[in-house]
Amino acid sequence: MGAAPAVEFEHARRASLRYLNLFRLVIAGLFLVAGRELGLGSENPPVFRLAALGYLGAVLALGFPDAMRRFGSERVILLQVVVDVLALSAIMWVSGGYRSGMPVLMMVVLAGAGLVFAGRMVLFFAALATLAVLLENAWRLAAGRQSVEFFQVGLFCAGFFGIALVARLLALRAQANASLAAERGEALANQQAVNEHIIRDLPDGVIVVDGGGRIRQANPRAVELLGMAPAAAEALEGRVLVELDAAFGPALSRAGTEDGGEAEAGAGMLQAAVPGRMLRSTVSGRLLRCRAVAGASASAAAGDTLLYLTDFEDIQHQLQQIKLAALGRLTASIAHEIRNPLSAVIQAAELLGEERRQEVQARLVRIINDNAQRIGRMVRDVLALGRREQALPEALALAAFVRELIEARVFRNAAEHALYAVDIDPALTLAIDRAHLHQILDNLLANACRHGSGAPASVRLWAQALPGERVAVHVCDDGPGLDESARAHLFEPFFTTHSKGTGLGLYIARELAEANDATLELAASGAGADFVLTGRTTTP
Repeated sequence: MGAAPAVEFEHARRASLRYLNLFRLVIAGLFLVAGRELGLGSENPPVFRLAALGYLGAVLALGFPDAMRRFGSERVILLQVVVDVLALSAIMWVSGGYRSGMPVLMMVVLAGAGLVFAGRMVLFFAALATLAVLLENAWRLAAGRQSVEFFQVGLFCAGFFGIALVARLLALRAQANASLAAERGEALANQQAVNEHIIRDLPDGVIVVDGGGRIRQANPRAVELLGMAPAAAEALEGRVLVELDAAFGPALSRAGTEDGGEAEAGAGMLQAAVPGRMLRSTVSGRLLRCRAVAGASASAAAGDTLLYLTDFEDIQHQLQQIKLAALGRLTASIAHEIRNPLSAVIQAAELLGEERRQEVQARLVRIINDNAQRIGRMVRDVLALGRREQALPEALALAAFVRELIEARVFRNAAEHALYAVDIDPALTLAIDRAHLHQILDNLLANACRHGSGAPASVRLWAQALPGERVAVHVCDDGPGLDESARAHLFEPFFTTHSKGTGLGLYIARELAEANDATLELAASGAGADFVLTGRTTTP
């Protein structure tokens, strides 16, 4: 048991002990004041008065807190229970035996002892009470004063042990519950502290507004976005948000007038009433993205609303920096890649002006044409990358689309006709932009033809339906495949294993796939390369 649960249990035990001591005091006073009227001490009044007076004195002496501090709580409780049993046994002895009702009071004392005494001593108390009752009845039988019913006395003695055990079990259960409650409370306090720390350090502002539009809580980031000093956070509580900043009026009004049908979907959950809107704070002048979330739990009865604030100017600045950095890297890479073929074009053009031999001129013209086409492909790929965000997905019939694509490639190069082996179910569809799919598959087929063996059916195209209304299109070749080092950089821009490649084909193909909520990956295969395009079968 931890320190906190032990303290809680000790407080509960002391409270129970106070009630038990109050019960003792009432019983001892009742014995002394009205014992004769209750029919007690009829067999020996002087002994009864002495026992009652001694019991009252012991209750007073052992019931004060000073006794606990001097002798310790365990010893004092032990003395109190022993005095209870002995005093009640003495009163029973001079009041007619077990018929006087003293065994019933002993049960009450044993029940209280089981609740307040830590340990197994409660069984000792039960045994002490049993021994006292049996000795009193044995003495009464030996003296021949009256008949003794040992069966009823035995029931009382069994009851002593039963009451003691039940009380002890209840005490253990209460102790376990107190320990569990204290541990849960400590865990809840720690969790609350963590949540407060998280909310305080959130990069976004959070404001809780009640049904009347008054601020209930705001984290430091929200105070900063509102253009106030951090010390003003506590002063914000209770103020009307719209009076503080009129720009929040539309967001709060829309959050309050949204259809409440979704709010009844589940108690204890939150629904987004406003997906997010732009507003400019009239206090700080910042452009903020505000998302209002209306409560659908107990707090919703008061119309609580959570406002999440994001500094959109900061986001725009970060996006601008990212775009500039990406543009710088792309420009440097393009400049590096274009410089080589451009140098070859310039050098070939200079030599062409000086050369008079026809065969050399034809070779130089071919060099110029090849490098100019390489530059043209590079420019075309970069322009295609710029059209990434213009995706218009539609559910395309894969088999018909692949057949048209292959026919176009065969028309340009009839030698490719025997290379392709297609196995696609005519019922399969892929939700993707038509132009994007054409560029992706055309690039994959060009790579497969370039790296394949050139034998018939060396390039395979097949598709399979996947769970969740998805489909996978495979483009495989029987070439040498790719080693691990090439696989790691395969989709990076300007990485190529071909001397005349631009290194942008696969990179742009993956970008176009992602623009259509699809993926393009190189699957693990034993031989050759197996590119897998996975996407939805229908448009959202």
